[in-house]
Amino acid sequence: MRNTLDDSLRIPRQAARDLAGFRAWAVSRRFPRHGRIDFLAGDLEVRMSPEDLQTHSLVKTEIAAILHLLVARQGLGEVYVDRARVSSPPADLSVEPDVVVVLWETLDSGRLRYIPAASGKPGRFIEMEGAPDVIVEILSDSSVRKDLTHLPPLYAAAGVPELWRVDARHERLRFEILELEPGGYRKIKPDREGWTRSPRLGCRFRLTRQQTRPERWSYRLEHD
Repeated sequence: MRNTLDDSLRIPRQAARDLAGFRAWAVSRRFPRHGRIDFLAGDLEVRMSPEDLQTHSLVKTEIAAILHLLVARQGLGEVYVDRARVSSPPADLSVEPDVVVVLWETLDSGRLRYIPAASGKPGRFIEMEGAPDVIVEILSDSSVRKDLTHLPPLYAAAGVPELWRVDARHERLRFEILELEPGGYRKIKPDREGWTRSPRLGCRFRLTRQQTRPERWSYRLEHD
């Protein structure tokens, strides 16, 4: 088992042993309230450093806002951003993606279910188990290998039908939509104008940005 750990973080032995132990820790009061800690098929990936405001937080906010308008406001499902845990026993996976989209049809079909909170109060949930419709991951300097190498096969094993990846750290903005096929994810090729179709959401998207002032950016997720 490989653990990428912050020196100030103490992880219970059972949480590092298997998925069940990790999930029990993740919903307990001892679990850290900041940072991101994922269980990836026996490996713990820990990122406690703050997000980059320009290349991570801003683009995540734009994507989540537009998806919320398209999905939640249209009565098609729900959109989550940050601290929304998704677990999959078949994939041996428990993660907190940057953005998660759940359509009502997926929830009704049983492909995904919400895990009730320990309080037992109606309508209170702490975790999702199964395969959300769309997961969005935004690359940071500390997450490149995880986002490009470790997560895709695990998301595929979990049955997540669509994976979005964004890299805003460089001069060229990269926005990818990947569709799950029998052999894994296939990158959907954008058209000449940069539009990429989302099979799961049934429309095309294009992510652009412009500089608003020195070292400041504005992102725009267009759709049609």
